[in-house]
Amino acid sequence: MKVAIGCDFSAYSEVCDRLTEYLEKEKGFEVIRCGAMAGNQQADYVDAASEVAEKIADKSANYGILLCNTGTGVSIVANKVPGVRAALCYDQFSARISKLANNANALAMSIRTCGEKLLKEIVDEWFDTPPSTEDHRVEFHRKVDLLDQKYRIDSPRD
Repeated sequence: MKVAIGCDFSAYSEVCDRLTEYLEKEKGFEVIRCGAMAGNQQADYVDAASEVAEKIADKSANYGILLCNTGTGVSIVANKVPGVRAALCYDQFSARISKLANNANALAMSIRTCGEKLLKEIVDEWFDTPPSTEDHRVEFHRKVDLLDQKYRIDSPRD
């Protein structure tokens, strides 16, 4: 499984590096570093989140993990990219529900309010939870996909 992970320059820390190492060594994921985690020390939250989201949208990553000071900025930016369902999670319950009920494919977290232990617990819960197969929840996912398609603007990139 490929996971894109990114953060902005103000959130980048040793905790981000240890979380990436955890994803690679403990979870066995192939990790694609984005933003400041890829060495771009000028990357702001818009740069980092859009880079991760585009990797999800073009299918070069199965999932994304987004980190910034609050998690809010990266979740807003990522959700602008068609096909991305970024969820801001702050504990294991929000992580589980974001996958189960919302079929999220990007996990946004606050590097300032979640310590390393909690970040790993959120990541574990999120990756261990499959999307729901209950009819009513599948219908929610379908309706969200229809909205995504309705407002998608297909324009060539420069």
